[in-house]
Amino acid sequence: MLLPDVRTFLAVASAGGFSAAARQLNIDPMQVSRRIAALEQDLGVRLFHRTTRSLTLTAEGEAFAPYAKAMADAEVGARAELSPLPKAVSGMLRMTAPSGFGQSIVIPMLPRLLEANPGLRIDLDLSDRQVDLVGQGLDLALRIAPLKDSELVAKKIAPNPRIICAAPDYLKKHGCPVTVSDLDDHACIKLSAVWPWPLIVGGELARKRVEALITTTSVEAARIAAVQGLGLAMLTYWDVFRQLTDKSLVQVHLQDATMENLSVWAIIPSRRYVPNRVNTFLTALQSEIADLTHKHGQRPSD
Repeated sequence: MLLPDVRTFLAVASAGGFSAAARQLNIDPMQVSRRIAALEQDLGVRLFHRTTRSLTLTAEGEAFAPYAKAMADAEVGARAELSPLPKAVSGMLRMTAPSGFGQSIVIPMLPRLLEANPGLRIDLDLSDRQVDLVGQGLDLALRIAPLKDSELVAKKIAPNPRIICAAPDYLKKHGCPVTVSDLDDHACIKLSAVWPWPLIVGGELARKRVEALITTTSVEAARIAAVQGLGLAMLTYWDVFRQLTDKSLVQVHLQDATMENLSVWAIIPSRRYVPNRVNTFLTALQSEIADLTHKHGQRPSD
């Protein structure tokens, strides 16, 4: 299997046709056709459905695509690693991150990352749903919970416990809850994905139903509502790090319960052929978190 044939396959799949791929690769369309034919013969499968009007991947082509991408990425990574030139990374980093963490931490760090790596491009999906990395051709996913059962690779980035928080004005007006039962007397902001509220009581996970004044699927909406003094919110530490720092939100501690000790995890499809752009991003992310922690003298605590 020749790498030029693999790169040609990726170009055809991306461009949607042989002629468009030929223009992208700056080669003759007949050369594209010969390379695809050679690759199909080597693999023993048909990679594309071809008609006079359309070209689509076969099931075998869909299955081969992530492996082809990994091979192309590995070549780029190897050349960058062995190059005597400075190792600024380039290419498109396709990734997903939870909406709250992405807005609070990832997006603010991008200007420095892109300035240091002018050839790098970011395709960032901010979503609280878990996506199929391989099926969607993603390089990286940031998640707030470890994988339970998966062939993917998980790397712990930083502690990120859940916390209960509220605006100072809300606590001044309504008082600060001290025990789990005190939560019954407060308006709360319900995040649909975290309901009922998980608490650690007596060393065991308990689910506490509280009165929801506002219900939302958005971490950002819950954060804004809390800052506006509309009630108590349960979010994760790095979702509200900046608000805790500027004191627009205050962490609430309960005497008879603690919070779940979650973490930020980086998920990659495989340990093999990890693109340099992924490692560069993760190094920058860990540095960003370390700098923020040092600068503000504040660490996650439950």
